Amino acid sequence: MITIMINGFCMALADSVPGVSGGTIAFLMGFYDNFIGSINNLIRGSKNERISALKYLLKLGLGWIIGMGLAVTVLSAVFEKGIYHVSSLFIGFIIFAIPVMIYEERNNLKNYRDTPFIIPGAALVILISVLGTGNSADISNMNPALFLYAFIAGMAAISAMVLPGISGSTLLLTFGLYIPVINSLKQLMHLDFSGVPLLFAVGLGIIVGIIVSVRLIKNCMERFRGQTIYSVIGMMIGSLYAIVQGPTTLKVPQAAMSFDTFHLLPFFIGAALVVGMQAAKMISVKNKTQTLA
Repeated sequence: MITIMINGFCMALADSVPGVSGGTIAFLMGFYDNFIGSINNLIRGSKNERISALKYLLKLGLGWIIGMGLAVTVLSAVFEKGIYHVSSLFIGFIIFAIPVMIYEERNNLKNYRDTPFIIPGAALVILISVLGTGNSADISNMNPALFLYAFIAGMAAISAMVLPGISGSTLLLTFGLYIPVINSLKQLMHLDFSGVPLLFAVGLGIIVGIIVSVRLIKNCMERFRGQTIYSVIGMMIGSLYAIVQGPTTLKVPQAAMSFDTFHLLPFFIGAALVVGMQAAKMISVKNKTQTLA
């Protein structure tokens, strides 16, 4: 149970930051297929499959809630004050995660004719980042139009969060709802319920988005895994642009990251996180193999 909660915790930390996907964390830590399969089984599986999936997702969700709680109370302040350090860290994380993903999926990437799928994947994330102005939507008057807008944003965000390579937070940023959602979560933790209508609209969109997107993603990963993985790699490459532009999307916008504001130490810390995740995954696989033997 502790391992599953840690997995959810790590996903939440990634999901809370624009430019990084919780799906990428799930992939690197080796539980992505189980994660997607459990959601699919919860929606469409047999009774036993649903029970098993529910137990797994509750454990994962508990870790995610703890991680998101930490993110909105602590990491958001760090993100605002140390944006260039945080961005450097995630650049290192993504750059080192790409070869790990290629290595893990090497048997599914042998058909080099699928390589061009990298291009639309990268273009999609860059386009989303370009469209994102960083201007927060006015949620002071929650009317039906704004409710529908937040609902659609929630659908789009969760579809991205469960897909490695593209960040749901980046999509919320594009819709102008990232800062309002984070602030609403902070308020709720302090028993201020003024942001609940927004969270309800986004949450409802998340539920519908999961039902709609997970089946599609699962089918793509099963039937067109090579093309899908190349697209995901493209999304990860494109997310580097989103991270570089991250400082421009703050409440008080700062200049996009440059070589002068890039920090080497956080970059290598990000790389070390990838190496550590891969090492933990290999140890876990080895232990399971020995147990079965």
